[in-house]
Amino acid sequence: MRRIAISVAAVSMSVTLAGCGMLDATGSSDDASPVKGDDITVGLLLPEKANTRYEQWDYPMFKKKVESLTDNKGKVEYANAEADADKQAGQMQRMIDKKVDVIVLDAVDAHGIAESVTKAKEAGIPVIAYDRLAEGPIDAYISFDNSLVGEVQGRSLLEALGDDLSITDKIVMMNGSSTDPNAKQFKAGALSELKGKVTLAKSFDTKDWDPKNAEKNMKEAITEIGLENIEGVYSANDGMAGGIVKALRAAGVTKLPPITGQDAELSAVQRIVTGEQYMSVYKSYPEEAENAAEMAVAKVQGRDIQFDALTRDRVDSPTEQDIPAQLVPVVALTQDNLQDTVIADGFYEVSDICTGEFKDACAEIGLK
Repeated sequence: MRRIAISVAAVSMSVTLAGCGMLDATGSSDDASPVKGDDITVGLLLPEKANTRYEQWDYPMFKKKVESLTDNKGKVEYANAEADADKQAGQMQRMIDKKVDVIVLDAVDAHGIAESVTKAKEAGIPVIAYDRLAEGPIDAYISFDNSLVGEVQGRSLLEALGDDLSITDKIVMMNGSSTDPNAKQFKAGALSELKGKVTLAKSFDTKDWDPKNAEKNMKEAITEIGLENIEGVYSANDGMAGGIVKALRAAGVTKLPPITGQDAELSAVQRIVTGEQYMSVYKSYPEEAENAAEMAVAKVQGRDIQFDALTRDRVDSPTEQDIPAQLVPVVALTQDNLQDTVIADGFYEVSDICTGEFKDACAEIGLK
């Protein structure tokens, strides 16, 4: 069992939880028989739609896994808050009123949702924090190693700057939303790599992770720093990277500085192919969603051995300590490993990436 404060990175990207054998654990503890059968209802609350992953990967994969684990007798009650914290609180209350068996929650506002988590607990409904560490008495947490994500982004940006790297090189930091605890961890991880090696000329916490807000912020940075003085841009995710590229293009840039990202969105992968974006962080959303579904079903059915095997890490939130957790590893995605990652894993087909305007760029880097 690893004991991990929420701001501390994991030690390795190469070791997967599945490789440890923990995902194959089955059975229940001797002192706890299943409290529910397969006829269960799992509540799934996701935060927004601006990031395409939630509708494209998380929800469908989670739903499919719940169904497969329950012989198609279990169902998923799904709601997306569309970046509205009040809306999500209402969605959660409706799930409590409906008496779902367990709630898997990806919080819009990790602090603000704590009261709703407490209400669920009082109603006897376990809450598993998904992707973002919600405050309040949650039963478990599953996410990627967020500090490691930031470290990978920071290291990649430094690598892109090359041998001429200097403390005088000016970097713009486009961080995520201040209401998202993950954004704080990405930022901390990136800063652990960047501080003392480059100049952090401008830093933004981008409201709602909105690409339009990132574009606006980048225009401000260009005005203050000067287009010719920006050597690189740390972008916490791919959506914002797209907004950053728009701002730079509108300012007349011809050769883009290296820009980071996260989520391996299709548009970002295509920007990586053309060189407009240097890297993204590839995270296996199907793995996260499927493992979260296993955790939820095991929790409801009282299968303690399986649940414990799925949550061998430990994290602390601002309100709770020693929370059972699973931290899923990540990979830096660049032109060099597109074939071995998103394509080999079936995340995308080459035909998805190398459409009309990208065919020549794909051919240049040998993507086929």
